[in-house]
Amino acid sequence: MITKAYRRLLIALLFIIGHISFNMTLVSCSDEPDSANFYTFTGEMASDFLKNRPQYSEFTEIVKRAGMMDLLSTYGHYTCFVPSDSAVNIYLSERGLTSVSQLSDEDCDTIARNHLVNNMYTTMEMTQDRLITPNMLGRYLATSQGFDKDSNAVVFLEGTAHIIFELRDDSVENGIMQPIDMVIEKSNSYIADVLRDNADNANHPFTTFYQAMVATGVIEQMALVEDESYNSKSYPKYYYTSDFWKEVAWVPDSKKYGYTVFVEPDEVLSSKYGIAKGDLRALYNKACEIYDPVYPKDVNKEGHSFDNLTDSINPLKRFMQYHVLTRYCAGTADLTPMDVNIGVVQGAFGFDETLINPIEWFHTLLPHTMIKIEKATVTSWLGNATKGERYINRRYDNQFQIEGQHIDPTVEGNVVHDALNGHFFYVDDMVAFSYEVQNSVQDMRIRLDFSSVFPEVMTNGLRFEGDPTQDDNSGVPDDASTPKNGRNYYFPMGYLDGVTFSNCYVVLRRPHINFWSWQGDEWNLFGDYDFEFRIPPVPHSGEWQVRLGFCALPTRGVAQVYFDGIPQGIPLDMTQFLNDEAFLGDRFIFDEGPNDYDNMTDEEKAAEQKVLKNLGAYRAPRSIFHFSTSAKSYFVGNYRTHRRVLCQTYIDCTKDHYVRFRVASDGKQGNNNEFMLDYLELVPKSVYGVDGDGEMEDDL
Repeated sequence: MITKAYRRLLIALLFIIGHISFNMTLVSCSDEPDSANFYTFTGEMASDFLKNRPQYSEFTEIVKRAGMMDLLSTYGHYTCFVPSDSAVNIYLSERGLTSVSQLSDEDCDTIARNHLVNNMYTTMEMTQDRLITPNMLGRYLATSQGFDKDSNAVVFLEGTAHIIFELRDDSVENGIMQPIDMVIEKSNSYIADVLRDNADNANHPFTTFYQAMVATGVIEQMALVEDESYNSKSYPKYYYTSDFWKEVAWVPDSKKYGYTVFVEPDEVLSSKYGIAKGDLRALYNKACEIYDPVYPKDVNKEGHSFDNLTDSINPLKRFMQYHVLTRYCAGTADLTPMDVNIGVVQGAFGFDETLINPIEWFHTLLPHTMIKIEKATVTSWLGNATKGERYINRRYDNQFQIEGQHIDPTVEGNVVHDALNGHFFYVDDMVAFSYEVQNSVQDMRIRLDFSSVFPEVMTNGLRFEGDPTQDDNSGVPDDASTPKNGRNYYFPMGYLDGVTFSNCYVVLRRPHINFWSWQGDEWNLFGDYDFEFRIPPVPHSGEWQVRLGFCALPTRGVAQVYFDGIPQGIPLDMTQFLNDEAFLGDRFIFDEGPNDYDNMTDEEKAAEQKVLKNLGAYRAPRSIFHFSTSAKSYFVGNYRTHRRVLCQTYIDCTKDHYVRFRVASDGKQGNNNEFMLDYLELVPKSVYGVDGDGEMEDDL
């Protein structure tokens, strides 16, 4: 594996060689030319570039046979990875062919679409381990940094092809041409097959891990690919107004399923735990050591034994299930909130990385469990971690110093990590839902953006849609087939697992950097809604608060809240602000700095929090903000952005639990009873239960 220090050096070198600077990582797609997004004006379209250079004649023929030359002759924002004739001929030879004419039209379509991305990227922007935008087959291209034979710092694609140093970043009127030295190929295998075919790879074999996946039957739990019965064309566009923005939403184009697997190589199991290659009995014994304290009632049951590895209570099966996320993450960029490079923000979208590590929480195949994944950013909490790297079940703060497992972002040239329905990463230690993880690492405030709550959103590439720096015309919705700034989505009944609703539309608004919405996006309910969703699992049984974070507005409505079918207090009114008399009134300190709030004494903050807590409310976290390209505005100082306690109750960690919102507005209040879901918090009593004078829950 590439060492962390070496990888960071390569990234730095790529920034040095980059000769063009973009304002941001994400670039919007458009059907019209926009001079602000062009690097130079050559007079050529991408189609002209191909036709005018005989060294790319073979790939040009492939694009023609795919019927895509007309597309590349129109305005848009494309990145085209262009293999030379010699690269195409090597590809043909490996397939036993001698000419492009021997390829089928379907082959040409696949090859062409593999090499085309509907966004513009320079090599300087390829600093993560995948491109942010998928190619025209809907697959993400893995990127890594290395050196060519002449010691030039270059970008590798899928671990094999690299962008030619001298020819990189060649701009045309409708995009960027990136000549490469090999044809890019993406596996059409499923994740189960990818694990099987790569388990004995020479670099980092994981034979023991794979054998355990098969023996426990977990490999068979990763079989779903796509719901073929889903037909997006049967659903019309939905026009709506949120605040004063008139917008339009589409249903998702497809309904795919996906999995992400964290793999311990044989070397890790052997060197750290003495488990020899293929010794499933030793791995089972280790699983018993880990999981028996978590599930003590199952120890003496028949399914616990080594002879019943496929049983749902078997420790080895539980061990393997916990390695699998129920969503597709194509690179480490997907594992924590999206990194952006926009003006004053150089890092995770909406996180003050000097105050808090960006964190995500994901469901696993082990029922009623989640994995915590974080990017190490806070200097005082680094411990042995490398800044900017991702870790599993890590908790390094003033209370605990638990290092967790490092996720290796390396893309290997001879190992396939990505599949049609999944991706796998290497880790440097055992991933497990241990007693320590259950009661220490995850005994904390769990905060999730609603786009993280539902795996389908990430698996289907819907979360970070479009250009977050651009607002749409508030008076005229952009309902073109490819909106200039990106799409909003609504979800048909049955699309989101664990969700039921009636008499409403469930809308996901694409991210905007200037919206009072954490990470830029927000979910809205419109209509006479009755909406219920399964909340994420908590790590242990006990008393918990369930909170909703949102931005109150006069155009919003009122809802009655239920937990597991039981009404919870008075209805939640989304038109109420923290400076209303029902809360703090004119005692609320308003500042988006958040300098004025920070200037409050600890005693003043604690006293205010106690008042709000008794009213079932909290200020928004101090660590999150929205922004323009030149300034940040922190949520904690805004009276509209706050958290409300939906319920405070005992939660059984072995069962599913549901929150329901039922419209309680007086008629068609505001914008069709608009109700906002921004982020969810699950808070254990160990966090919210502070009640002494001068004590308070941390405000991060």
